[in-house]
Amino acid sequence: MKDNKFENTSYAAHEKFYSGPGNPLTRIENTETINYWRHQRMYSMFQPLVNKNDKWLTVGDGIGTDANWLMKKGTDVMASDIADNALKMSLEKGHIKKFQKENAERLSFADNSFDFVLCKEAYHHFPRPYLGIYEMVRVARKGVVLIEPLDIGIQMPYMVWLKNVLDRFDTKLIDKVWKNRYSFETIGNYVYKISEREIEKAAMGLNLPAIAFRGFNDYYSTKLDLGQPTSNKSIFNKVKSKISRRNFLCKLGLIPYSLSVTVIFTSKPSTEMLQNLKQNNFKYIELPENPYL
Repeated sequence: MKDNKFENTSYAAHEKFYSGPGNPLTRIENTETINYWRHQRMYSMFQPLVNKNDKWLTVGDGIGTDANWLMKKGTDVMASDIADNALKMSLEKGHIKKFQKENAERLSFADNSFDFVLCKEAYHHFPRPYLGIYEMVRVARKGVVLIEPLDIGIQMPYMVWLKNVLDRFDTKLIDKVWKNRYSFETIGNYVYKISEREIEKAAMGLNLPAIAFRGFNDYYSTKLDLGQPTSNKSIFNKVKSKISRRNFLCKLGLIPYSLSVTVIFTSKPSTEMLQNLKQNNFKYIELPENPYL
């Protein structure tokens, strides 16, 4: 067995990324930027799940933005990340109240330590993401919330059909159409996008009661300076226009949403929560019980 396992290389790369020089807390502190607007919009998507009486854990929280939002909603929240340098700064600035250095693939918490676990745009960084799901499910009494990009290779039926046809001739032909089939980020990780079907299978394998999804679109481009204030209408309107255009195509059923708020319930949600989810455009799927258990 190799000593230099890739997951260790990945862990080290991410820890180094959040331990670099400068002030990493700008996304929390610069509340007038387009980037801040984008992320606040993502948080608002799972508002129906937020209850002041619940205890939350954020996983892969980098600089503590997720915990900061939940803290402002009045919840008891623990921030966590594989690197704690930025979280220490966030604590000192009062952006979060508590944190713990944690590897999402082997959390140190006892079973059912939290009501909900939130993992926003971090799951796709994990070198072994399914281990992360199992660990988050293990420590969550009520559920796990993922905010992640969707895999169009599974979510878009046309792409699946086209791949099946082209694979008969050459398994590399689909790459000419599906440009980001193999996506890597400069930090070194493969971008592990999710699909509803994969989540459904993982939940069924664990005999969990239900899952829920809310698709949405965002817009990000390295060609635009999204650190600009929202008062910069030229850039801000372009971002909103791109989102609106994609929303229109999604409503027509021509393309899938680019991201999803995914909820893996570890216990059946209350009637009130279920109503809130449906009122906020979540697709709720109650899973069948294993008849042999």
